[in-house]
Amino acid sequence: MKQETPNWAAYVAQMEQVLALELDETRRAELLTQFSRIAAMATPLMAFPLDDRLEVAGVYKA
Repeated sequence: MKQETPNWAAYVAQMEQVLALELDETRRAELLTQFSRIAAMATPLMAFPLDDRLEVAGVYKA
């Protein structure tokens, strides 16, 4: 099953509004580049098949 490519421009625009930021075009373009790179690096990791019977790692509680 192939996933849709995220609309990073829409995401950045939404985060600008949520976080009350004003990015110039240079910073916005760099963010879009970085999000695309991160997504490309994460794709093979997210596609790695895991056994359904794997135990979830323990959670440390102090």
